[in-house]
Amino acid sequence: MVSASPDVKVSEPKISKLAIFIISFLVKPYMLMLFGPAKIKLQDEQILFDIFQRALSKKSRCLIAFRHPDGREPQLFSWFFFFRVKALAALCKIRFAKRPHAAFVYGYEVARWGGWIARVVMPKIGAIPIHHTKLDSKGMARIYETIVNGEYPLALAPEGQVSYSTDTVPRLETGTIKIGFQSAVMLKEKFENCPLEILPLSIHFRYGNPGKEAMEKLLRKIEKTCGFDKKKSVEYSFNDRIKKCGNYILTVNEERYNIKTNESISFEERVDKVVNKALETAERMLGIKSAGEFFQRLYKVRHVCWDMIFLPDVKKLDDTARIKRGVMDLNAGEAWHIARHQELADFGWYFRKPFPPEDAALHIKIEFIQNLWDFANRTMGGAISGRINIPPRKVIIKPAPAIDLSARLLHFNEDKRNAVNEAVADLEKAYVKCIEEVNKSEN
Repeated sequence: MVSASPDVKVSEPKISKLAIFIISFLVKPYMLMLFGPAKIKLQDEQILFDIFQRALSKKSRCLIAFRHPDGREPQLFSWFFFFRVKALAALCKIRFAKRPHAAFVYGYEVARWGGWIARVVMPKIGAIPIHHTKLDSKGMARIYETIVNGEYPLALAPEGQVSYSTDTVPRLETGTIKIGFQSAVMLKEKFENCPLEILPLSIHFRYGNPGKEAMEKLLRKIEKTCGFDKKKSVEYSFNDRIKKCGNYILTVNEERYNIKTNESISFEERVDKVVNKALETAERMLGIKSAGEFFQRLYKVRHVCWDMIFLPDVKKLDDTARIKRGVMDLNAGEAWHIARHQELADFGWYFRKPFPPEDAALHIKIEFIQNLWDFANRTMGGAISGRINIPPRKVIIKPAPAIDLSARLLHFNEDKRNAVNEAVADLEKAYVKCIEEVNKSEN
């Protein structure tokens, strides 16, 4: 039973040498738990080494704009920067002014659902919390202070949240570029010749036979969850099996939201109808007007629900009158149930994709099966915590050439909107090129 709780408080972000020392002993088993015995491969390493050399010696300031397709990227990049980049650079006879690190930006909601580990560890490694939808002058001030005067680059995900897709870029928010341009303005005022650079950083997963076996096991789990006979699954092709499961889960959602099944339209169009209906249902239950762009609406619902569960204005819930406390608990429980619609809408927006063909690459098939399970999981009221990720055989990290926003300041001062849109487009092009080059090198 969900009960109202005092809001989560996190300490001021500040890197703790003691915390880093303790983490150094725990990081290997933790990474093994997240990624199994996967090999981490860095492509175009000179780009990454050069950006850290400039940033750590204060010759430039850097925003590391990393792809976020899986959910585990911040942990991997944080480990990789601090524990691997220095050693890899040394093999190329490259030294840095100090040990590489980055200050990661995360949403405040992570501290709420991430448990005590997130609340304790993240501030100790310099991670900076920020609200997605609320005016957060304190959080933004921390971000700009870190970029302009901090010791390390700032790392954030331009996708805004997990995108569930490695080979496509479903969407990029403009926030990263806007922060970059504003930082470039501040740097020009304070340091005449210190540019603001954005480093596009892409990540890719590849799997071997163990991944293929795990995929089959997860597909059988999905079939069992759908109530399909395990023995009969061998009679169908991979493509037929995923279509059968996908259509069944989708039909259950259509029935739930009173949407008439229309088999004349595509799977992804049908999912889109469910997504919109789920978000509208959450808004209606909260009494929120359906206005604005999809993700603005989604983030608003998410934060309203969290604020009903974690009450910012109640310091001592135990001292509250029992009847009033009971109502607070009921409101928290209702918010949790309303958030199930939001979780489905959130994931479903990214799941509006056609089924992969029978001859698709293994990593595409595995990603789809992971997402198919997540579709079932969200349908049953789950969240990202219930996602099942298959351990990869190899993790490929690929940087693209840095984008110098300081060199674009004249254009930004003349036409801010177009300058931001062009920079976002260039960032997307960099990611797409990384995807193409990785796929070419791995095929």
